[in-house]
Formats: sequence, structure tokens, C-alpha cells
Amino acid sequence: MPGAPISACSASRPPQRVTSHPAAQHGSAMAAAAEAAAGSGPGSQPPAQRRLRILSGHLQGSPASRAPEAERFLSPSQCRAGGAAEQPVASTIPKKRQEILKWNGWGYNDSKFIFNKKGQAEFTGKRYRLSGMVLPVLKEWMEKTLGASLEHKITSRAFLNTSDVPPSIVNEEFLQDLRATKISYSQEAEDRVFRAHGHCLHEIFVLREGMFKRIPDIVIWPGCHDDVVKIVELACKHNLCIIPFGGGTSVSSALECPADERRTIVSLDTSQMNQILWIDEKNLTAHIEAGIIGQDLERQLGESGYCTGHEPDSMEFSSLGGWVATRASGMKKNIYGNIEDLVVHIKMVTPRGVIEKSCQVPRMSTGPDIHHFIMGSEGTLGVVTEVTIKIRPIPEYQKYGSVVFPNFERGVACLREIAKQRCAPASIRLVDNAQFQFGHALKPQVASIFTSFLDGLKKFYITKFKGFDPNELCVATLLFEGDREKVLQHEKQVYDIAAKFGGLAAGEDNGQRGYMLTFVIAYLRDLGLDYYVIGESFETSVPWDRVIDLCRNVKERIVRECKEKGVQFAPFSTCRVTQTYDAGACVYFYFAFNYRGISDPIHVYEQIETAAREEILANGGSLSHHHGVGKLRKQWMKESISDVGLGMLKSVKEYVDPNNIFGNRNLL
Repeated sequence: MPGAPISACSASRPPQRVTSHPAAQHGSAMAAAAEAAAGSGPGSQPPAQRRLRILSGHLQGSPASRAPEAERFLSPSQCRAGGAAEQPVASTIPKKRQEILKWNGWGYNDSKFIFNKKGQAEFTGKRYRLSGMVLPVLKEWMEKTLGASLEHKITSRAFLNTSDVPPSIVNEEFLQDLRATKISYSQEAEDRVFRAHGHCLHEIFVLREGMFKRIPDIVIWPGCHDDVVKIVELACKHNLCIIPFGGGTSVSSALECPADERRTIVSLDTSQMNQILWIDEKNLTAHIEAGIIGQDLERQLGESGYCTGHEPDSMEFSSLGGWVATRASGMKKNIYGNIEDLVVHIKMVTPRGVIEKSCQVPRMSTGPDIHHFIMGSEGTLGVVTEVTIKIRPIPEYQKYGSVVFPNFERGVACLREIAKQRCAPASIRLVDNAQFQFGHALKPQVASIFTSFLDGLKKFYITKFKGFDPNELCVATLLFEGDREKVLQHEKQVYDIAAKFGGLAAGEDNGQRGYMLTFVIAYLRDLGLDYYVIGESFETSVPWDRVIDLCRNVKERIVRECKEKGVQFAPFSTCRVTQTYDAGACVYFYFAFNYRGISDPIHVYEQIETAAREEILANGGSLSHHHGVGKLRKQWMKESISDVGLGMLKSVKEYVDPNNIFGNRNLL
């Protein structure tokens, strides 16, 4: 194995617990740890042990040494040597993902959009606020906007045919070594297929119509950091390819196996590393295993009165390690920050050894920040195993809101002013008119005549009395969080700014419904695929002075490319401004078209998306704001970060992983 060997695993994980005092050991345990640290020469001791020995000497016999708060920074996590690994915390998503998740679509098996016997759209299941509701306008919207018809339906394969799955090819010597570690693994076809892809359009299309040429040969579930060390050591010993797997929500082809990879491909599934190891209430940080998914993280922290506030649209299924690996962003970043703002400490296993900083502090001036080599590395350098992240007390008050503007230009100008005054609420998202109409198509059936009357009254007031054009107006949805009094003051400030740009308050219900749709919108693509409609989303970041031009030019380019590529129906091309900054904003595009009459719709789609990405770059936009690069967008990396910049990344890769053990071929 190249470079310094990774230290052998000598123990299992500490017992799972959430505590205010991270892994604190009392009195004699601390002395014993210090004594053990002193057993060998100081030159051979790990730095943490040397510091522990020195500091424990200062504290011996002092009253502070008997206080748990004095010990919490000094006592390392104690592992149970030689014992069986602790059972992981029960996750919402089971180890066998196929038990509750679709194998060829988004999300839960019991949740999907369908057309019932009456021809009305409805959303099945019981997991979401929209579940069980009828959507009376969606069918008409699909027919009018996309030319879809219930008469033209495609039936995808209901079950995975294991005979279609490429065989597992694993070296027997490696298997023997793996069994000796007692780490869980599987070579079953379903387990391997579930981890062979993310959720790009072409990946789901392949699953509905055929099968990937190359998938992982084996899935391994480490239970802790030390298990990952063992797996990476074995991969180096036997020259295997490792592809880390978190929540499987990638939309950059990052999880696809290179078709020409001849080595055994290991899918290293971190899902069983899902514990909150400690909570430090004094510093408001938590140390967490990287395999935990967003909804479990927030629920477990919530039981102790805390949250991270990091809520990407995929948070139900995406993992903490995945957020770090892709430089993720969440819808409430205005208060809580992006992932790079939240991270305090990262531990990552590489073929060279373990990367981590020596202390957990808010900032260091020690050369380029190694965290920024890890964040955004997309599984090319190693596996993120543990992360210390900032936490906040759960806000006491939350309030939704919405503002309707006469047009998109006024809405963007308002968001720019709010950003300039640095008074953005936790979340503010501006949708263009096409997306507003789309959102209206997803409105559930009204239960009462009175509610229907009020909706009609609001529409009359906005369009007739105020003179807003229904085909031009756009809407911003708002979410405020914090102390109740401050939220109400903040709300007034934002609405006062909006009024200066012609904005009208449109109510809490519209705002809340907008955020409710966040977690169900991804299910719509599966419905579209059943009726010859393919759709995808992509995003960028852009300076404020280019937002309007970029949005207009990209949407027009999509329409033009569809026409040139022989798409017979007008495409759906829309955008929203989703995150705002001092110097610019994130813009998110939705794009769909009816592919009836096209022999190779995925090829046509990819040509159109490539043209759209070229248009984004030509208009001053970035390659990606938060989805990452993967294999899907890496052709533009040199243009995006310069030839020298790309060379720097390649140099890091060559040093950390000279034999390309982490060979997913993302980024570079």
C-alpha cells in the first residue's frame, strides 16, 4: 500500500449516545488514558495522546478535574476492544433500501403521482402533506403545456430481472480477508443495482428500459470509522476500486461505474455509520458519523432541542457525508449557511492515511484549508467518516409568507435589495410565471366552497383591481425563523422592501404550500416518464447583474434547441431564484418535453442540456452551485477553474490516491 500505512483498527465504536459532554470519562479513566499515553516514548505518541498526558497532569487534583465540563475536551472516545460492533441506530431508510424505496424511480414505493380511474391526478401514500389528495388541474396542465395524453402511456418494468444484472466478479482472496473483519457485505443483485446509480434522467431511463453495463461487484457496509480504515487497506492490498455511497441522490452521474473499469468495484455504503457521537452544548457543535441522512439527523438533534438548519431539497435521503463531498447548499442557508459554513471538523480515510485537523476550532491560519480539498472532492480522494458540525437551538417561531410581483424583473430587483440590506429571511425563493402556473397545477382540490370563493377573490384583486397580468406575474415564497418578536419585525422589513418593487403580500398559505411541494416535486418526473415526458433540473450561480439575462437566454436557448432537434411539442422551460448572496444568486432551471416521435430521447435531451450549460457559462454563470460536477459536467472543469487550477486538483489526487483506488472518475 502506498505511503504510510493506516493504523490498524483495534476496537469497535463507542456506545451510541447523545450527551452534552463528548465521550467524557471521569477521574480515573482520564488518569488511565494519560498513563497509557505515557507508556511509549513521546516521539512515537500520537499528538492527541501527548496533549492528553500533558493536560491531565495540569488538572490532576484540581477541583476542575472532577467536573465533566473540564474533561470533555480532554478525554478521547473510548472503544471497546475486541467486542462485536455496536448495532447502528435505526434509520428511516433500511440497510436493504429496496424494502421501502423504488428501484427505478424517486423516493418511497408507496408515494407517487398517478391518474385515477376518473382521470384525475392524485398523490398516493401517507408520508407527505399532499398524500391522498386529488390534484384536479394537473391533467389539464400536462395536456396543455406538454402535449401529454392519458391515451399515450408507457409501462416501465415492474420488477428488477436479476438475470439482466452483470455478474459479480470478486477476488476470493479479498473475500477471505473481508470475512475476517466481520464487516457486513452483499453480492446480491438488488443490493448492487440500488448502488449503481444516482437520479440523473439518463440513469432512471436506463433502469426503466434496460440495465447498466457496469455495476458494483460488491456492497460493503462499514459500521464505524475503523471499519472504513480496514476496507480501504484491503482495497489497496488487492487493488480494488471503491465508490463511496451515501444517500444515492446524486444528479451528476457521480455514482455511475466507469464501463471500462476491470478491477473489482466496491460500493462502500456508509448508511450504517449513522450515529450522533456527541453534542457539545457549550460550543454548539455535534460530532456525527457521515452516513446519517438528513431527516434522521434533524430528528435526532431535535430530540435534544437542536437543529443544523441544513435542508437541501434531497434531505429526506441525502447524507451528511454526501453534503460534504459535494459542497451542498440548503434552502435555509441565509440563516444557517451552506455546508462549508457549518463544518468545523472532518475526518476522511484515504489510501495515504486519515486526514483530519489537530483541533476543533472555528478558524485556522495554517495555509490552504484542507477542508476545502475534501469538500467537493466527490469521492475521488477517500471516504468522509465523521464530521463535527455547528448546531443551533430549534427556533421558537416559524412563519411562512409569499409576495406576488407584477413580473420577474421586479421580483429579482426586490431580492437584490433584500440581499443588499442583508435582511433575507431563512429562505426566499422567486419563481417565474411558468413555474407559478406549474405550482397552481399542483394545487389540491379545495374542500369548501368558502375557500374556493376566497381564492377567486384573491385572484380577482390581484389581476383585475391591481392590474397584474396572469401571464407575467411571479411569486416569492418566504420562510422566517427565530425569536417571535424578531421574526415579526423581520417580516415587516421584508414586506416593506417588496412593496417598493410593486410586491403584494399573498398570504402564509401560499408560502407554506410552496415549501410543501419541495419534497414531492421530484416524484413528478416518474409520472412524466409514464406519458412520454422527460424532465430534469439543473442549477447555477450568477452575479446579480446577469440574473435576468441568464434566465431569459437559457430558457430561449432550450426552446430553440428543442425545435432544431425535432421535438414536436413546445418544451416546458422555467426557472427560479433559490438562494441569494451579497454578490449574486443561485438560479434553478426545470426543463421538460414530450418525446413522442423521437427515437433516442435521452440523446436529444443530453444535447439540449449541453447547449443550456454552454449558454449558462457564456452568460457568466457557474458550472454548478450545489449539485456538483461528477462525470456529467467535468468536460467544463478546465474552463471553469483554469488549466492550472485543474492541475492542482490532479496533483492532490495523485499524492493522496496514486493507484486510483477511489476510481469513480468524477471531477478530473
